[in-house]
Amino acid sequence: MSEPIRLVVAGGGTAGHISPMLAIADAVKAENPEAQITALGSPEGLETRLVPEAGYRLELIPKAPLPRSLNADLLKFPVRFFKAVRRAKAVLRETQAEALLGVGGYVCTPAYLAARSLGVPIIVHEANSIAGMANKVGAKNAAVVRTTFSNTGLPGEQVVGMPMRSNVAQMDADALRDEARDFFNVPRSGAPVLVISGGSSGAASVNTAVARALPALVEAGIQVVHVTGRDKAVRDEHGELLSAPGYTQLEYLDRMDYGYAAADLMICRSGAGTVCELAVAGRPSILVPLPIGNGEQRLNARDLMAAGGALLVDDAKFTADYIAQTVIPLLKDASTLKQMAAAAASQGHRDAAEQMARLIIDEVAGRRAALKEG
Repeated sequence: MSEPIRLVVAGGGTAGHISPMLAIADAVKAENPEAQITALGSPEGLETRLVPEAGYRLELIPKAPLPRSLNADLLKFPVRFFKAVRRAKAVLRETQAEALLGVGGYVCTPAYLAARSLGVPIIVHEANSIAGMANKVGAKNAAVVRTTFSNTGLPGEQVVGMPMRSNVAQMDADALRDEARDFFNVPRSGAPVLVISGGSSGAASVNTAVARALPALVEAGIQVVHVTGRDKAVRDEHGELLSAPGYTQLEYLDRMDYGYAAADLMICRSGAGTVCELAVAGRPSILVPLPIGNGEQRLNARDLMAAGGALLVDDAKFTADYIAQTVIPLLKDASTLKQMAAAAASQGHRDAAEQMARLIIDEVAGRRAALKEG
């Protein structure tokens, strides 16, 4: 397609929504360099930083989540939601959008309804093993529905995998290993490297367990890279940032490919994006599913676990004792880590973003052709 495509992408809140959205946007740009892409987000989401940094225009619409209980917010919801839909319509009209891509999150429901009312084709990607409410709404009227996992419950779904940005999807983690370890200032060889990440929002319970286990990790000679999550810095009893020999703490890591490449073992939540990135990177992991919600994180982990690439432990059982009794011995077992790495790599899928981009471009090209004929 030589003529620039006009696309609006919607999703936000956490990196779990934003990362696949940006990966697809990048893939569309690679296919159609002059593409005009605008992102819809909400004022409180991580997209307010990540979207502009990625080079895309961001338009904000009011956040209008449906209250889960009878309270004052429930009475205000209809007005808030109407304003969100109206704002989404305005953006679609102003950009002359030829398609709307939605990946889930609060911003998507008003965007889907706005697109439907304007006759803008809807493309849905569902990252998780259990579809979210917004994507259930969007899929009912979507031209294309694609998912990371099978059996999400969306009508017309087909599995395409997890869209990832090229620095992760195409990474050679082993080749990047030395550069990544230099980035974190950890030894290139010798000491095992443990990387912990609770996702963009962090995982307070995981952070607490790691902090309590830090003396044992240091004594075992393990290098620790700890990505705590925004506003979840770990502090000692004096209120200072926790520190120890061989321990590196960061609140957020933009170059997550460095995190995978540096690690001999990862400890993570089992968000869909994380699980898929671990497979592409070929990194063994211990997964600690989020203990709240609908159980989707446990389901996200099932294929990686079944292949032998990951262990799973309940959040309540992930303690300093678990780290001492399971994590430290595993880090010293190079043979098992190598087997787990190979098993994880067998589950990796690298081209989901490119497949989604081609579907979007083909959908727009088909609509253009139909308009010319009509």
